[in-house]
Amino acid sequence: MELFLFVAYVVLSYWAIGQTLYANKIRVGSMYNLFLTRVILGMLLGFVLIPIAIIKKLIRH
Repeated sequence: MELFLFVAYVVLSYWAIGQTLYANKIRVGSMYNLFLTRVILGMLLGFVLIPIAIIKKLIRH
């Protein structure tokens, strides 16, 4: 169960980083660097950015 919650958190935080910090930005670099940066930032800032991204999504629709 803990593994499922961890994977769900990583996926949601990866999505939240894309919706908040990297919205409307073009990033250049290797695929490994781009992916790993988003995963690490998502894991560190996920608790803050997931609710912000959900609220942002609800306001736009």
